Amino acid sequence: MKKDLQFAFWGTPEVARETLVMLLSDGYIPKVVITNPDRPQGRGLTLTKSPVRVLAEEYNIPVLTPEKIDAGFVEKIKDLNLDISIVVAYGKILPTEIIDMPTHGTLNIHYSLLPKYRGASPLEAALLTGEKETGVTIQKMVKRLDAGDMVMQEVVPIDAGIDKESLRHILITTGAHLLLQILPEYLNGSLHPVPQDETGATHCGKIKKEDGLVALTDDATTLWNKYRAYSGWPGIYFMKDGTRVKITEAKYENNSFTIERVIPENRKEINYSDFI
Repeated sequence: MKKDLQFAFWGTPEVARETLVMLLSDGYIPKVVITNPDRPQGRGLTLTKSPVRVLAEEYNIPVLTPEKIDAGFVEKIKDLNLDISIVVAYGKILPTEIIDMPTHGTLNIHYSLLPKYRGASPLEAALLTGEKETGVTIQKMVKRLDAGDMVMQEVVPIDAGIDKESLRHILITTGAHLLLQILPEYLNGSLHPVPQDETGATHCGKIKKEDGLVALTDDATTLWNKYRAYSGWPGIYFMKDGTRVKITEAKYENNSFTIERVIPENRKEINYSDFI
């Protein structure tokens, strides 16, 4: 089945690349990979391929990088006669025609226990609200954001000390394994997706750099949850005498949030004790 399966993989960032790595390792080779066009990155604004495109080209998999999902592109996908599409953080809204085109539709990996935390930042949302568990949902994609019928879910506990980057790795691995587990049953029709409970739906938006602003007068749990949720990017910071100060190391013990290392704006990283 793996050899004969005609499928498209849609994805762009590192989270999608890691999932594609696991599919390839298990013998699932996409007929085509669709990813976002090359984008300027870094101070020199060098035109850079997406992580998914780089991986696909290493395996000599055909790559499409449409700027827009227009009628011409829809025809290209139609000509592929796909059995299924798999979407992981592609970055564009797909029209219903594209979603429904493959024989078995389109599956999407979402990193929450849907219908909770539909949207762009489910990992951050779970950490910000102090959830004790989150998970992965394989859903049958529809045009409405993360509202598709659920094929399978797996619960992942959230350790009180884990940050976003560590949790992301666990969820990516869990999601890829779950997809590999359910694909044969889904394709042979023995798995039946179930609708989401709309009464339990919650939403989370894109994270912005300014979301990392904190007040040191906030309670310790709130500060710790923000520190974990925004680890990596955007990070958390506070303002001191008009200066932006990024918190790079902190700990949470005995219901107390303790700052250990900071980077004051336009300065090098220092111990917090030397800053105050």
